[in-house]
Amino acid sequence: MFAFILQRLAQAAVVMITVAFISFMLFQYVGDPVVFLLGQDATQEQIKELRQALGLDQAFIVQFWHFLSNAAQGEFGFSLRQGTQVSTLIAERFPATLELALVAGVLALSLGIPMGVYAALKRGSFTSQVFMTLSLLGVSLPTFLIGILLILIFAVTLGWFPSFGRGEVVQMGWWTSGLLTAKGWHHIALPAVTLAIFQLTLIMRLVRAEMLEVLRTDYIKFARARGLTTRAVHFGHALKNTLVPVMTITGLQLGGLIAFAIITETVFQWPGMGLLFIQAVTFADIPVMAAYLCLIALIFVVINLIVDLLYFAVDPRLRVGKSGGH
Repeated sequence: MFAFILQRLAQAAVVMITVAFISFMLFQYVGDPVVFLLGQDATQEQIKELRQALGLDQAFIVQFWHFLSNAAQGEFGFSLRQGTQVSTLIAERFPATLELALVAGVLALSLGIPMGVYAALKRGSFTSQVFMTLSLLGVSLPTFLIGILLILIFAVTLGWFPSFGRGEVVQMGWWTSGLLTAKGWHHIALPAVTLAIFQLTLIMRLVRAEMLEVLRTDYIKFARARGLTTRAVHFGHALKNTLVPVMTITGLQLGGLIAFAIITETVFQWPGMGLLFIQAVTFADIPVMAAYLCLIALIFVVINLIVDLLYFAVDPRLRVGKSGGH
């Protein structure tokens, strides 16, 4: 187990260093930060002084080492567009993105798993066919179109939900939460549903496929031959083994919800990191872009590590394989 953790940590370190290098290269090839800070009318002396102050006149490897050291401390300099520390901007926007991703993830799991189980156990029924048809639509339709349709129906036509913003939030130190207010839940409803639809349909189809595969195995037939009830076979044996691979996909999807909330946040003007990143790309705000890439990579690495450890703990075949290898 200890060797397994060390191996995963080493892989995570390699991934983070690679992403940090890619982020650092943005400073080298996507515009000159000195020009952004001083403007086009700056003199050569002003440019030289600022490059020395920022350390841009040093060797490439020295600059990269300084970038790694600062990134490890969560420091990425100042935003070229807003003139604020990037760490401050990320701290302001991260709670909104995390809450949106968590609500969407809970919604996708709480609906996707039961729907997938039902579609597998009642695969010939009318409701099962409806679920599968809706899942095709959910997978096929782009997120921005789903968001626009929800705004048109529930915000413009019916007027049930607001179409933009986060609503009223509660300040808890540096953290802000909209989940503690009624208006916060009212505002997060449409963005969360928009973000959850693709993940919900993916989880539902995956659970259905895995459930059908597990129901064909010999140990399920043996469980039925022992006289176990249908409920015990389906939920005590089949579903338990179905959720092992689903757990891996679901864990990675949570990282995907955070990383790919960009479109949803843009459609609903949700004040999260995705909207911040889009604005940074528009204005070539390189420090914000670099910080976003590193943070998203860190989230994926941490979630992937947790999922690997849970997978290792839940599936005894991995433990047996590791022991046999040693």
